[in-house]
Amino acid sequence: MIAIMSRKYNKFKSLPKSPGVYEFCDKQGKILYIGKATSLKDRVGSYFLKNAHLDRPNIEPMISQVSDIKVRVTDSVLEALILESNLIKKHQPKYNVMSKDDKSFGYFVVTKEKFPRIIILWKTELGKVPAKKIYGPYLSKHQMNIALKLIRRIFPFHSLKQQTEKGCLDFQIGKCPGPHAGAITRPDYLKNIHGIEMILRGKKKNLLVELKKQMKACARNHEFEKAAEARNRIFALEHIRDVALISGDMTSLSLTLGNVPKVKLKEKVRIEAYDISNIAGDFAVGSMVVFTNGKADKKEYRKFKIKTVFGIDDVGMMKEVLVRRFRNNWPKPDLILLDGGKGHLNMAQSVLGDLGHDFPVIAVAKGQTRKKLDIYQSKFLLTYLGRNEEIRKKYNFILGDEKLIERIRNEAHRFAISYHKKLRSRDWKEK
Repeated sequence: MIAIMSRKYNKFKSLPKSPGVYEFCDKQGKILYIGKATSLKDRVGSYFLKNAHLDRPNIEPMISQVSDIKVRVTDSVLEALILESNLIKKHQPKYNVMSKDDKSFGYFVVTKEKFPRIIILWKTELGKVPAKKIYGPYLSKHQMNIALKLIRRIFPFHSLKQQTEKGCLDFQIGKCPGPHAGAITRPDYLKNIHGIEMILRGKKKNLLVELKKQMKACARNHEFEKAAEARNRIFALEHIRDVALISGDMTSLSLTLGNVPKVKLKEKVRIEAYDISNIAGDFAVGSMVVFTNGKADKKEYRKFKIKTVFGIDDVGMMKEVLVRRFRNNWPKPDLILLDGGKGHLNMAQSVLGDLGHDFPVIAVAKGQTRKKLDIYQSKFLLTYLGRNEEIRKKYNFILGDEKLIERIRNEAHRFAISYHKKLRSRDWKEK
């Protein structure tokens, strides 16, 4: 999305608190400066606050020329970083070029090898390594390193100069797919490199379309491991927006709960966690696991075979599970935890409201690209926490322990997958 606003800077309230890229333009429409932000509203607005440039006097001459501002909303901070680079390369804005020595720009280089690597080089280093493709410039090598680590978790590649996996720690921990050990074919390896290049070109949407086609084709051909791999990559790409990637103004979009003090409780606290497992919509199942006072209560676990939802629709499947669960007269939960994002959270609040329940809900996402949990909580939960001291104690016990939340989420995931595999195995045996 692209929006343009005039010199009336009191309209900053209309800018989204979303990641993206902003362009400062003069009266003739010429781009003066291009920047990135986690929150466009906060970042752009910061330029026009009173006394904002006391510690940055070089900014004032540029701001005095700004007549219009264009903003481009992106799905993630990673995409904002890449879009900023591509736009700077295309337009060469005056104040971007002036802000840094041209020789100190960084570049992503795809090496020209049988099994290409992705490396980061300064401009002065270009040409020293045979290159198939070069992407850049980028203003911060630190940010590039963070971005490449993130991308590599989705599309692993061999990073060493040595054409061997001997002594390759990355191969042992899954960052290297092992091309020189024969663990991956060259065509499949090149697909990983292609995926990385699509991201660096700013073509994430096209890449998602390709991956969804791959997943469906693999599922049709009963290549379930490859289908699951494509599905995981789709999930990771669609959830990049929740990852803390960039330092400075590109701050974390995640909710950190680790500083809440823990307390001991006299009464029991029941947490119910839900997850969905399927391959391209086939063999779809749901899981419900229960933790009482932080410990797994396996006699309370429940599993659901999806009956009414067909195709790829995790939110719809989760809805079916919740409706079926709350039609039963089972013990009431103190908290509902969903493995998913904002879509899952909004759906759950709607379903529970229709069924006449007001249980607090959180949605927890942790894809391949995450080191921290991304936790979405309902507005109702915040209101609920303020009702009285005992309620606050109860939820401090839950929300104050991020490791507990992660353990519960992982258990729901494990239980769903185990049931899914059981159904899939049964189907193979019957055939």
